Amino acid sequence: MKKRSTLLALATVTVMAATTALLPSAQATGSHGGGHGHGKPGHQGGKLDLTLLGRYESGKFDEGGAEITAYDSRTRKVFTINAEAGTVDILDIRNPAEPRRTGRLVTPGANSVTVHEGLVAVGQEAEDKTDRGTVSFFRASDGRKLKEVRVGALPDMVTFTPKGDRVVVANEGEPDSYCAPGGTEPAGTDPVGSISVIDLDRGRGPGGELRRATVHTAGFEKWDRRKKELTRDGVLIYGPNASVSQDIEPEYVAVSKDGRTAWVTLQENNALALVDLRRAEVEKIVPLGEKDHSARGNGLDASDEDGVNIRTWPVKGLYKPDGIHAFSARGDEYTVSANEGDAREWDCFAEEVRVKDVELNPKAFPDAAALQEDDALGRLNITSTSPTDSQGRVTELNSLGGRSISVRDERGRLVWDSGDDLEQLTAKAFPENFNTDNAENDPDSRSDSKGPEPEGITTGSVRGTTYAFVGLERPGGIAAYDLSDPRRPKAAGYVNSRDFAGDPEAGTAGDLGPEGVLFVAAKDSPTGDALLVVGNEISGTTSVYRVR
Repeated sequence: MKKRSTLLALATVTVMAATTALLPSAQATGSHGGGHGHGKPGHQGGKLDLTLLGRYESGKFDEGGAEITAYDSRTRKVFTINAEAGTVDILDIRNPAEPRRTGRLVTPGANSVTVHEGLVAVGQEAEDKTDRGTVSFFRASDGRKLKEVRVGALPDMVTFTPKGDRVVVANEGEPDSYCAPGGTEPAGTDPVGSISVIDLDRGRGPGGELRRATVHTAGFEKWDRRKKELTRDGVLIYGPNASVSQDIEPEYVAVSKDGRTAWVTLQENNALALVDLRRAEVEKIVPLGEKDHSARGNGLDASDEDGVNIRTWPVKGLYKPDGIHAFSARGDEYTVSANEGDAREWDCFAEEVRVKDVELNPKAFPDAAALQEDDALGRLNITSTSPTDSQGRVTELNSLGGRSISVRDERGRLVWDSGDDLEQLTAKAFPENFNTDNAENDPDSRSDSKGPEPEGITTGSVRGTTYAFVGLERPGGIAAYDLSDPRRPKAAGYVNSRDFAGDPEAGTAGDLGPEGVLFVAAKDSPTGDALLVVGNEISGTTSVYRVR
């Protein structure tokens, strides 16, 4: 494959630094000292260095040339989803400064990949995404396919339990449209969402002989009769003509340390599912609530026509997290999530609407005319499912996504949220490219819709301290937080290997659109240092950072 030339320089981020270093292909900055626990400011974090070592370029711009990544410590190989090619690219990172592709797994419809002790599992959607998908197993050492099992519709994320005895699969079950029978458009199909739990029987030896893989499904059908109860509690069930089980769309999975519990983000539903993995059963659906953007420290930039303008507004944000990861602290288990936000947009139903295009209840918004100006809230995208009065006038403005990361306890209760820290951080680092898009340099263009858009997130331990690492999908870069105290995490750094002076489409802008964020512990690394491996969807690059 022809590869574009790469301008690669070492980028280092030091938390306590006060200046921003601009390098040919990577940009780094010290971190803004925000963070909020129910609106209370957090503390400045300790020193953490992130250094860009190298990147692999697939040569595919804005086509999903690199998305989710996984790592096998035995072979020093990274497995990267290449959605455009329908493959998993195998990268040798024995020298992280020069990742090189050594092979491919043929996996049409691949969405996610995970590795445990030499065994690779890949989630693949069917040719018709509303049909049941598959999970395929391969040997990491030589890429040999070992087994394939059928799971639910649209397997969007796969992960091993810590012991490697199970694979947990989030089957998103998206519709192909919401068109009803008898209309001018063909009737749509809306499959149910589910979580597949694959019990594995593995032998010893390299890759572990896979003797048996047995699939159990945790569905949501038992909740179909409880739609009113779920809606009352704050779970969003709103797809036209959809039952609860059809409407729920599992997105991402975090697994407990003992491998018995999974926390699954239900992004469109603004909820979290707690799953008993031994019984393959959904125990509870937890609504995630709303973020009050009128509270101090919870501001947002609401307009794409006013430059940097982060302030409080009478808006309630729906967290709608994408990525989630579990970690332990002080004897308890928690999850940390990236509150990306998402809106449904299918034939016969589009969810987003601008504030200026809705009628506001005059009692709830006595200053409605001023709020609906373009330089106020007028251009902010909200969900059309925002609460209304009997006359259809909006009584509460619900924006999409928290523009933050959140820590929740094992029952899904909010412990801490980063508030407006991520927008403040990127505004300070790149004021001239604040809230730009990932496919073009268009400053402020994302302020009206989810801002920096945190998406992929992971955790890892560096010299005994647990950190969260979150990718910011739109401006790019990875932000780090010290999770030692889950109720008061500390900002711990930010690095961005995007070159805003480059041309994204020409391949000279570095890494764009971080999607999958993977932590490699120092003990498993080829260099002896902890690493981050990031799949960048828009630039089609897989980048490797050193963490110190």
